[in-house]
Amino acid sequence: MKTKRKMLLGTLSTLLLSTVVACCSGNNSSAPAATAEPAKEGGTAVNTATEAPAADLYELGKEPLEVSFYGNYGWYQMPKWGKDAASKWILDNLKINVTGISSGGNNAQKLQTMIVGNELPDIVWTEKGADVERLRQADMLVPLDEYIDKYPNFKKYLTAGHLELLRSPDGKIYQLPNYYTTQPNGNAGYAINKKIYKELGSPKLETTDDLYAYLNAVKAKFPDVIPFETGLAKDGNGIDQLFSSFKENNLSYTRIYAVPDGDKMASIYKDEGFRESVVFGAKLMREKLMTQDANTQTEDQIREKAMNGKFAVIATFDPMKLLATADEEMKKKNPEDGYMFIKPIYKPGLDQSKITPGTYNQLGWNVATITKNAKNPEAVFAMLDWMTGPEGSMVLNWGPPGPDAYWDGFEADGLTPKFNKDKYLNEPEALSEISGKAGDLVWVGNTVFLDNTKKMMLQTLPADKIDFSNRWQMEVTWASQGDITEFLNWDPAPDSEEGIIRQSVRDIWLTARAKSMYAKTDAEALAILDKAHDDSMKVGYEKFLDYVTKVWTENKKALGK
Repeated sequence: MKTKRKMLLGTLSTLLLSTVVACCSGNNSSAPAATAEPAKEGGTAVNTATEAPAADLYELGKEPLEVSFYGNYGWYQMPKWGKDAASKWILDNLKINVTGISSGGNNAQKLQTMIVGNELPDIVWTEKGADVERLRQADMLVPLDEYIDKYPNFKKYLTAGHLELLRSPDGKIYQLPNYYTTQPNGNAGYAINKKIYKELGSPKLETTDDLYAYLNAVKAKFPDVIPFETGLAKDGNGIDQLFSSFKENNLSYTRIYAVPDGDKMASIYKDEGFRESVVFGAKLMREKLMTQDANTQTEDQIREKAMNGKFAVIATFDPMKLLATADEEMKKKNPEDGYMFIKPIYKPGLDQSKITPGTYNQLGWNVATITKNAKNPEAVFAMLDWMTGPEGSMVLNWGPPGPDAYWDGFEADGLTPKFNKDKYLNEPEALSEISGKAGDLVWVGNTVFLDNTKKMMLQTLPADKIDFSNRWQMEVTWASQGDITEFLNWDPAPDSEEGIIRQSVRDIWLTARAKSMYAKTDAEALAILDKAHDDSMKVGYEKFLDYVTKVWTENKKALGK
């Protein structure tokens, strides 16, 4: 769950905060340039049903609206409503008060207790999949199709494909995504220490051969520096990025322990690109070109190394959060120091534009559901629809509007925010505080609108005034993330036959991944993979692959592929 929290907050904080966002078309071109109508970007048709007359819509602010909210996570604690600038504005201007219910650190037990006692709150915010279906089958959720068609924002911004993927087996929609998009986002990739790179003559650093030669040069000249930093390798960081370097359009998801092979999912252990990447990684490890404690180090230790410039190259799922502060600190000593992202490393002979060191999906990881305990479910939906629309998105992520605020209403199109660039440049602290709350208050994030509106504002600033994260997102990372939406909902129910098999396959995978990193020879690394394949087959791997293939096929159909 901690990994999912990081993915969620990494996405939201990155895309909604200073960098402004946790799993396929294969289109890796740069994100479309923003226009005066940012919400229509992304390339997938939106719904075009006729809007209901305004008189038929629930009017937020006409009366006090009390909403109860439960985040079904042990780590989640909703900020006290009304204590931050954004929620206070909503309370004062729309008369909405949201009361959070704590999980007490044991979300599964808390949810079960509320179900048994029929004490569910108005909104349950949880994982897509098993939790939603459990509540739906118990007839505890409100179908949202009628409201989606009636209110303006979800209808406009969710695509037909999104709606199909959100639909439950009974054909109705009960869930709204925590963030959704139709264009690339994400921070995964390769970054380098600029000072070390310059002192080594700024050599070509594009292919895996270039990378290997560069890491050896670092080791020779800077013995106290780690040549290649992985991040938390126990979670796949670093080694997943290496995998991406050995295969074009690499939308296989290591969490699935499988790769596409034609119209079926096949064993990852037999994939040539994966095998090459494991051999390469083991070579870096045994030649001490890679972090030796890659599987045991903590994020705090990695952050400390970043602050002190103790690695030359880093590849991980989110270097932004590790490097942004470190880059700022290093530049205080020398403006030419710091970190910079580079385009994805690739095996010689491959097309760099088809290398995807990171992935994103169009529907986030979490969903908001409205329970039948809500006294006025339409009013609750109206609140969520407002939150995902232009005004709600801006208030939650940029604070209240006003002439002395970070934005002051919209242009005549009703979509383009009027940003206060001077305040953005000169008073970043207050915005950081607002944005810091957004990760826990944005339950239905409209990523395309937020990304494109901020991109419009940033493009009007001098290049040296654009912050570290935004610059490298726009220049490198967004263009090199792969869309894995077609692999959503692959995880079988834990108590199903496939779910039980999946757990055994996962245990084998984690052991093999860790052992192969420390293989003493190429042959030993490959033998570990072969044994993992055979052991997986013995516990039902083929049946699991068939299940994932079925989900993948259904998803592609829903997406019109």
